[in-house]
Amino acid sequence: MRFMTALAVTTALVAPVAAHAQTTSTTPQTTVNEVVVTARKREERLKDVPIAVTAVSAEMLQREQIYQVKDIAAYAPGLNINSDAVGRSFISIRGIGATLIDTVQPGVGIFVDGIYEPDTSYLNSPLLDVQQIEVLRGPQGTLFGNNTLGGAISVTTRQPSDTPHFSISGAYAGPDDFNSGAVTASGPIVPGVLQAKIGLSFHDQDGFEKNTLAGGYANPLYQRSADAGLRWQASPNAVFTLNGYYNQVKGGETPYVDVTGVKDYSENETYNYNSLAQYTYAGGNLKGVFDVPQINTTVTAVAAYDTRFGTASGDGDFGPVNYIDVAHGGNTLNTETAELRFDTHYNANVSSLIGLFADQSTTNTDVNDVLLPGVLNLPDNESDHAHIEAQAVYGTLFWKVNTIELAAGLRLDHQVVKDAADPEHYETTQLEPRLTLTKHWTSDWMTYASISRGFRGGGTNGPGAPNPIYQGDSVWTYELGTKWESDDHKLSLDADVFYNDYSNFIGQNSLAPTPGGAFVAINLNTGQVESYGAEVEADWRPTERWDFNAGLTLLHARITDGSEYVKTTGMALPDDRILFTPDWNFDLNGSYTQPIGDDALRFDGTLIGKGDRVGSTLTPTSVPDLPAYYIVNTSITYIHGRYQLAVFATNLTDTKYWESYLDSSLLSVAGFPAALSHDLGLEGDRRRVGVRASYKF
Repeated sequence: MRFMTALAVTTALVAPVAAHAQTTSTTPQTTVNEVVVTARKREERLKDVPIAVTAVSAEMLQREQIYQVKDIAAYAPGLNINSDAVGRSFISIRGIGATLIDTVQPGVGIFVDGIYEPDTSYLNSPLLDVQQIEVLRGPQGTLFGNNTLGGAISVTTRQPSDTPHFSISGAYAGPDDFNSGAVTASGPIVPGVLQAKIGLSFHDQDGFEKNTLAGGYANPLYQRSADAGLRWQASPNAVFTLNGYYNQVKGGETPYVDVTGVKDYSENETYNYNSLAQYTYAGGNLKGVFDVPQINTTVTAVAAYDTRFGTASGDGDFGPVNYIDVAHGGNTLNTETAELRFDTHYNANVSSLIGLFADQSTTNTDVNDVLLPGVLNLPDNESDHAHIEAQAVYGTLFWKVNTIELAAGLRLDHQVVKDAADPEHYETTQLEPRLTLTKHWTSDWMTYASISRGFRGGGTNGPGAPNPIYQGDSVWTYELGTKWESDDHKLSLDADVFYNDYSNFIGQNSLAPTPGGAFVAINLNTGQVESYGAEVEADWRPTERWDFNAGLTLLHARITDGSEYVKTTGMALPDDRILFTPDWNFDLNGSYTQPIGDDALRFDGTLIGKGDRVGSTLTPTSVPDLPAYYIVNTSITYIHGRYQLAVFATNLTDTKYWESYLDSSLLSVAGFPAALSHDLGLEGDRRRVGVRASYKF
């Protein structure tokens, strides 16, 4: 109950200030929200942007108990994220950009305040003082920094201003001792000149998986986060912002449970010791925004540095027989990023956005395996040093003629990937065009058509791999969309249909034979993929008390040619579906607000559905078919001015579902004895019931 103590003390300290602050109105809205996004690096109404975009608000993050970026996937059509370790996630959008291993560059760009994050581990990072998260579907290379093959996730944190802001929040839920707390504050130091912000948060949960052999919790999560920022209005035409952060994340590292099949939902593992990892993230960035009125241009310059350090250890045989121990002696990732953008308006109808991007990241990893620990203690040590350099020039020309807008963009990419253990290196230069035609029929109804090409860089494999280099993958995306809002502004609809022609697909990593007859883990190109489908998002406010919003994806993503996989591994492609990617998913949210004098009582409910998926396998004869599932979240919130107190439940019906699943063929082909080769499953979170409280001004 640490957060309750912090909440009580801090609230007592700020209560005299709150008495003089303007009280937040509890009067319900009568129209749908007008959402502003920066999907095209400019502030625009969401309904005016000819891109399939979902905006997740800070309010929704709180309401749905979301503390990590990866958990927004349930509320964004087309986005699919799973995770089996605190240091990595599986991600794709519309089946494109699938990233299933952390040694592969993400195929969906991850950005925090415009800064590119080069690894899927950042999807497990804490969310602190977030203003909005935007999910952009389809290639975004002409607007964003790097590797936006399938799309981009853009996290925007709250920036300081002359308006004082303070918030404190906390939550507790059971049965797994789920507790969290956060405090943020911002405001002027020198009004009109210098502003600052600071934030602190923690989040702990034991998880639902227990180790019945070694004891303890097998898949916990512990987060600590701190950030701070300064904003300096150096002149009427120049603004500088400086941000810094420090995050710690500790949790389960592939804590799979030995199961007998996809219907065996077991939460108890029998490891010799718990498989856990800890990552520390620290960094900072400096951004300058300069208005140059003489040429009607806004210049934005960004420089950033980020470092990640991780350690991990685990039971490598996933069971009670002490066959393999795995320990990561250290994993470091250092990233330096710079970007320069010119946003120019030539006249009322013509403008352009031109940018330069450069990024380099270096990864050092030490892995120390021990075979038959305590018996033979056979060591198997491996070190890896990888270096990635990326440079790009991109630009888009916007031309408006009455109610029609034509946007033509082009990106020139250059990437080099080197590995100290491999004399060969990967290098490529790519062109990525984008053409969009938009028609505004009214101020609240538009349609658009777009054609774009996206690209993600390839990489290298270690010694013994049959493919020392695997190529980058690319996609041509064709999209038609519409955005409409009713005349009374009570209903809005966004819809799109799309087709993706996906080449050199970097799919699931695999095992391939070496010249000596053993098998080695490799990253590789699988072949060609065809992906098409439709997405719909709706927001309906029939009365001032009721509010509904929903999202739906229908997707057909299939591997149409797996010859590259067969050629590299010598094995048949197990299945034509993209790993863990469903053919449909949806979310439906409803809210009812009942005024009680000057206060209010709000009832919220969410239904999430996800279609069946395929788990990981190396043989076509035993493809795990993971069942579809539905999750219900609900809360009741009492609102008193700037105070809120809520009772909530996540996964109210205690639904059992798989977060990840590996069948026994992976261990068998890797050389495990038959007695140790079994299916491995990792369940999603079960039911939690708890309370949360917050105060802000």
